[in-house]
Amino acid sequence: MDLNKWPRQTDVKNHDIFGDEFFGAEPPCVIYEKRPVLDPKGNPVEGLYSAWVILNNPAQYNSYTTRMVKGVIAGFHKASMDRSVVAVVFTAAGDKAFCTGGNTKEYAEYYSFNPSEYALYMDLFNGMVDAILNCKKPVICRVNGMRVAGGQEIGTACDLTVASDLAVFGQAGPRHGSAPVGGATDFLPWFLGMERGMWSCISCEMISAYKAVLWGLIIKAVPVLKHDGKFIPNPQVITDRFVENGQIVYGDFVTGPAAEEAKAKIKECTVDFSLLDAEVNALVWKFTNLFPHCLMMSIDGIRAKKKFFWDQAKLPSRHWLAANMMSEAYLGFNAFNNRKLTGKDLIDFIEYRRWIAEAKPFTQELIDAVMPPRKE
Repeated sequence: MDLNKWPRQTDVKNHDIFGDEFFGAEPPCVIYEKRPVLDPKGNPVEGLYSAWVILNNPAQYNSYTTRMVKGVIAGFHKASMDRSVVAVVFTAAGDKAFCTGGNTKEYAEYYSFNPSEYALYMDLFNGMVDAILNCKKPVICRVNGMRVAGGQEIGTACDLTVASDLAVFGQAGPRHGSAPVGGATDFLPWFLGMERGMWSCISCEMISAYKAVLWGLIIKAVPVLKHDGKFIPNPQVITDRFVENGQIVYGDFVTGPAAEEAKAKIKECTVDFSLLDAEVNALVWKFTNLFPHCLMMSIDGIRAKKKFFWDQAKLPSRHWLAANMMSEAYLGFNAFNNRKLTGKDLIDFIEYRRWIAEAKPFTQELIDAVMPPRKE
């Protein structure tokens, strides 16, 4: 068959359905950037790029607002539809947090006690996780700080993670009025095994980046602190491999006087993400030198296992989370949102359980009894 005998449409079609309307420059927003692929010598490769989807709300630890959720969806779709993009780098502004989940101020002041509106929001949240899992390019989570709660969930939706060794990882839902059913209960058993996945979801304890590597949650933790011009590992974490009282302590946080010394040491340092970015660039370069369709088939084969459980649960979870806005989420999010007025960010759990034990209804009287009072 001679293809030259048949007419062909030669103009290149644009398959992006969002455009740039959900991106911005002023926080809170999502920034979308294309950066050239770099070879091992740091030279840009002409015509090939990584797409950076950047959460830009550092003043609120890059918690995502409704508009930012739309920006993440738009960013991953834009990258998927761009032929010149080799991989997506999902990261955030600043050096304190990748993401701490949904914006608690917005949750408390708009969505709490408004379940129908929160159900609509959860459709967008589910769409954000779907956008990551369905991205037609490999997705690297570049963790520049805390990856907590919903931030952990969108992070574990990504394909690979490299992190600053200042980062911490964990869930917060049962402590603050929610449940980690935005992906953690679906993904963490695959990463950590059933027991550690369970513990992470219900304990609300944070683990270090080094512990996350040890447990298989991420692939690499990279020093970002510079002291006297040299990189040093995070002094808040035990990085020597030894056993204490029969337990592996590598990756555990230091305690007691050592913790205070570590904090003082950090104040003497500057933060430099150059080693972290070098790891990201190396991954993008590796992807660049693989057959793109074979690469994506391999990635989608792994993603399918995560997607199976996510797809089973995301709609029931959406309905439960909406209904929960009428009770425990109202308490948890408002307690956290009003912490500057009360000095506390948690309800009185003991009193709340006493009311439940007496089968008392969820009324204003209950709310007043368990919420932290205003400071005088």
